[in-house]
Amino acid sequence: MEDFSTRTYGTSGLDNRPLFGETSAKDRIINLVVGSLTSLLILVTLISAFVFPQLPPKPLNVFFAVCISLSSITACILIYWYRQGDLEPKFRNLIYYILFSIIMLCICANLYFHDVGKQPTFAYNYNFTLTKHRR
Repeated sequence: MEDFSTRTYGTSGLDNRPLFGETSAKDRIINLVVGSLTSLLILVTLISAFVFPQLPPKPLNVFFAVCISLSSITACILIYWYRQGDLEPKFRNLIYYILFSIIMLCICANLYFHDVGKQPTFAYNYNFTLTKHRR
């Protein structure tokens, strides 16, 4: 295989960028880590939406899970097109941005499903003692 430093790609100077089908080991590791993390978070979010806090799931939790799933499907289509060579390499940053957005949505959904950050409310009962209630 020829050295990357000898290619000019029609430009005046040397260009060491790989062509479509060629990826470096660093790029493959980044793709694997980002893809694995995103897949794991989506799986945890989908399970949490249907199991927590009780077993007939809340409709809002299911709606949240469906929205995240639809976003994931579009990301999968873009990744498929990129791997087929139908998209230019500059779309890789767009794919990373979409995956980052999905990761953030999954984190927000899991925090919502598990009631993280909810403040307990205090109410007086009939005996005029302070009791702690969760909403």
